[in-house]
Amino acid sequence: MDSAVEQFDAVVVGARIAGSATATARAERGLRVLAIDSARFPSDTLSTHLLWPTTMAEIAALGALPAVTAIGAPRMPLAQASLGDLGWQTPYSPVSGIDYAMCVRRTHLDRALVDTARAAGAEIRERCSATDLVWDGGRVAGLVYTDDDGAVHEVRAPVVIGADGRKSLVATLVGAARPTLVAPSGRACYYAYWSDDRDDLRHIASQWRVDRLLGTAFPCDGGDLLCLLQPPIDLIPEFRGRRAHDAYLRGIEALPGLARRLQGCELRSSVRSCVGIESYFRRSSGPGWALPGDAGHFKDPVTAQGIRDGLHYGRLLGEYLAPVLAGRDGVDPAALDRATRMWSRRRERECIDVYQWTNFLASGLPPSPLEYELYRQAGADIGYASILADIYNRVRRPAEMMPVTALAGSVARALRRPDVTPGEVGTDLRFQQRRMLGDWREKRRFLSRG
Repeated sequence: MDSAVEQFDAVVVGARIAGSATATARAERGLRVLAIDSARFPSDTLSTHLLWPTTMAEIAALGALPAVTAIGAPRMPLAQASLGDLGWQTPYSPVSGIDYAMCVRRTHLDRALVDTARAAGAEIRERCSATDLVWDGGRVAGLVYTDDDGAVHEVRAPVVIGADGRKSLVATLVGAARPTLVAPSGRACYYAYWSDDRDDLRHIASQWRVDRLLGTAFPCDGGDLLCLLQPPIDLIPEFRGRRAHDAYLRGIEALPGLARRLQGCELRSSVRSCVGIESYFRRSSGPGWALPGDAGHFKDPVTAQGIRDGLHYGRLLGEYLAPVLAGRDGVDPAALDRATRMWSRRRERECIDVYQWTNFLASGLPPSPLEYELYRQAGADIGYASILADIYNRVRRPAEMMPVTALAGSVARALRRPDVTPGEVGTDLRFQQRRMLGDWREKRRFLSRG
């Protein structure tokens, strides 16, 4: 081990989304911050990388918007969604003056964020892997890591931040790997990149659902388009091994709107996959440590919230800790732990509703009569369509999708449909009521725990 033990105000494990946001927020306040990552940037990672306007606003808050915009992904000011033959389209409500989404490959996005953290004063060490934590009197007091040459280093800091993803080593070492709340997904995720010459459509982020199959098309940088499929998990065997390519193409054909969107486009990559998905919360703070990003909280990619939350709560963690770490009389451990605990509880309060809504969309269930009515209403009323888009955009809460008055109207309209029986509507209504009651109970237990 290197005999010289370096001292920092904070050490961050993982320098991608949440790690770079946390490092930037602290370094720009004059703190000495070290972030390590096993990758050498630019570097890709598994991700659907859609950035809502609220995500773009987070990028702007970190000072990275010019660099991210320069990557060249098109601005998408319109959201579009279809359920069977029904559909709606609407602009987004602006967030901090930004009214467009973007889809930026992680190779370029993460590089821009790492460069932003460096410019703010953070020290970023690439090709370095965390191996252990340093403990002092029951508190995390530093980190042991190996560099690209295999040399072992020890660094000390009042707080170690685990921004090292779903398989977080930091979460494991502090005993927080087991979730405090977890929900297995009913969907798998497969995606690939296509060439995209449809200049008339590169300003629209689109989603299609037919029966239990969901697909999306997001124009991205490099003149390409990201096409994602999320079939129900019982179809996973059809996508295994060499069959993934053909199953992916069959899935596209089963979504006529998506197939039309891809006409004239050429598949330019292999099909990447993510299966065995679980949404979760983990205990995300403790004596001398915290877990932003996917290390502490993860949601199924069906609502594309991960990057936004990684940036937002990574930045907030830096802001919560900066006054404690910059104190003239040194760092008060109790004050530091209060700050990380307050930050963690805030994320839980603000994310539980979106977590539960995401779990419903990720269930892989077929569309219900009441869902069809919501899409009919959105197709006829752009004001209601904007509510749906702004739930994804985190401007509105999921509960605003179906208040009691809207639910009553949807039931009445569904009962008038000649292709829907009263029994089907009644079954759906009872299911929705049980789901909402279950979510309320889950939320109450989760937020009221000690």
